[in-house]
Amino acid sequence: MNVYEFKKRQPEPPAHTPALNLPPVIVWLSGVMIAIHVARTFLLPDSWNGNILLYFAFWPVRYQPDLLLSGSAPGGFGADIWSFVTYGLLHGGAMHIIFNLLWMAIFGSAVARRFGIARFLILSAACAAGGAVLHLMTHWGESAPMIGASAAVSGQMAVAIRFIFELGGPLGAFRRSDDAAYRVPAMPLNACFQNPQVLGFTAVWFGLNLFFGLVGGGGSGSIAWQAHIGGFITGLALFPLLDPVPRRFR
Repeated sequence: MNVYEFKKRQPEPPAHTPALNLPPVIVWLSGVMIAIHVARTFLLPDSWNGNILLYFAFWPVRYQPDLLLSGSAPGGFGADIWSFVTYGLLHGGAMHIIFNLLWMAIFGSAVARRFGIARFLILSAACAAGGAVLHLMTHWGESAPMIGASAAVSGQMAVAIRFIFELGGPLGAFRRSDDAAYRVPAMPLNACFQNPQVLGFTAVWFGLNLFFGLVGGGGSGSIAWQAHIGGFITGLALFPLLDPVPRRFR
C-alpha cells in the first residue's frame, strides 16, 4: 500500500462545530447593541449619554402637535422618524440587554435562518416601529423615554411561532434538526392557532405581559408591555408578506 492509498483510507476528522451556532446577523446585531450599551455606560460622559437619549430614544411627548409641527424637539423632523426604530438599539441596564439578546438568540435565530439577512432586518425594524406606535397611542404626551429591543424581539417571536411548531419544524411533534427544519411550510394563521403548542405559548406570553403591565404601573421604569404587544402583532401581520417559503394548505 502506497502513501496515497493509506491517506485515502484514513477517516475524515470531524467538522468543527461552533459553540454558539448563531446566524451571523444575530451575532453582529448583538455586538452593535452591546457596544452601544458599553459606550453609554462606561465610556461616554453623562452629557453625551443624555444627548443620545434625546436624539435616539422614543419620546411620546415629541409628537405633541406644537412640537411635531414646529420640528423644535431635539433632532427635529429626522428624529421624529428614526426614533421609531433607533430606540431598539438602546438599553437601560445589564439585565435589560441580556434578556433581550437571549430571547433574540432563541427566536430571532430561527427567523434569520428562514428569512435571510435583509428580510430579518426589515421585519425587526418594522416590529420596533409597530411597538412604538402602540406605545405612543397608549402613552400620548408622556415625557418618559422608551428604549429597548423588546418590541422587535416580540415580533421575531410572533414570526417564529408560525413555523417552529409545524411538522418537521425545530419544535414540531415530528421535528428535524437540520437547516430544512427552519424552512417548513407554514399553515394559514387560523390553522396555526389551532395548534395547542402555539395557543399555550401565546397565552403565556400575553399573560406575562399583562401581568407585568398591571403590577409595573405607569412610571418611567416600568415595562413597556404595550410596545411588546405592538411588535408581536406587527410580526404576525408581516409574516405572510415577508416569508420566502410557500404556504402549506390544509
